[in-house]
Amino acid sequence: MEDVVKRLNEEKAYPLWLLSNNQKEEKRITDLSALTFSEREKISLVLTEADIAFTAVGANNVKSLAPIIADGINRKAMERPQSYFNLIICENLLGSSEILRREIEGYLSSDGRVFFNNRTGLVESVVSRMVAPLSDEMRKASPLLVTVEPYNVLPVEKKKFKGDIPPVKGLYPVEDLFPYEELKLFIHNLSHACLAYAGYLKGYTYIWEALRDPDVRGVVDKVVIESREALIKKHRFAITEIDGYITDLINRFGNKLLNDTVFRVGRDPLRKIGYNDRIAGAIRLCLSQGIYPEKICFVMAACLCYNYPNDIKAVEMQEIIRKSGIEGILKSVSRITDENIIEDIKNDYERIKNESSGLKKS
Repeated sequence: MEDVVKRLNEEKAYPLWLLSNNQKEEKRITDLSALTFSEREKISLVLTEADIAFTAVGANNVKSLAPIIADGINRKAMERPQSYFNLIICENLLGSSEILRREIEGYLSSDGRVFFNNRTGLVESVVSRMVAPLSDEMRKASPLLVTVEPYNVLPVEKKKFKGDIPPVKGLYPVEDLFPYEELKLFIHNLSHACLAYAGYLKGYTYIWEALRDPDVRGVVDKVVIESREALIKKHRFAITEIDGYITDLINRFGNKLLNDTVFRVGRDPLRKIGYNDRIAGAIRLCLSQGIYPEKICFVMAACLCYNYPNDIKAVEMQEIIRKSGIEGILKSVSRITDENIIEDIKNDYERIKNESSGLKKS
């Protein structure tokens, strides 16, 4: 987005609003510069000097970073061979460090490979902070404005760092990140998706509206119970820890000032029904722990009903359903083979379509 990069470089700052349920705190982030993705040589120079970098490009775009990161690593291997480089991956993608590792390796020089293996850390994180979309009026008045909730904890996997862990405020190093990744994916992301797809069926625009609807809230609560029980059995989460997380999360979802929409949270449903993603992944998690995911099946059915015309992936998903049916898309995209699960999702889907679920869009 060259216009945004140009403006950032002109102003060397951007406004940040922290939006809680009751107040707005305005900050200004200063002393910055920006590069476009196409300025590969300049990015390589910056990476050579950097000891730490963060990605935030979206799960579908992670692989495209590999050649640029490799350029920086190759240069560091020659110019700063005794330094360390840690890349913190801020994406909703399980196994992102190994995915990126495989991609980067194909672009490394021989010296770069040595530096990569010995002095580069690919550090996964669990991003939970919610960013609010801007209205057209707000974007016009302040094109660089970023609006977020105050939550500022970023769990990172301690063992993946090379050298010292930098003292960055908000980093929360943990011994094993995987339980926290699954906690985020199968509590935060799953319940958020439930609010989006059930809220869409009820005709709501905002997530906080959906949360206030008794029918939707009832489904969300039952979905959370199923995932919570499975996560406690699998990862031995302390009940006080996981219940505190859930209580705080539901409170954050009700933040009216964020004005988060069902369309933003629900976008790209085709990815969100994928094998490793929040819905199909939660179904597998529950089954593996001897818990039948009745309400998570309902979330899958609600997602399959998501036909928002301005979402290209929703349109694509509806075309797959038209050609292959519910069973076809579940087997090909979600890789669900359990016949009882498929049957329950099909039944929920038909109930929603026949307006007998209590969630049909009015």
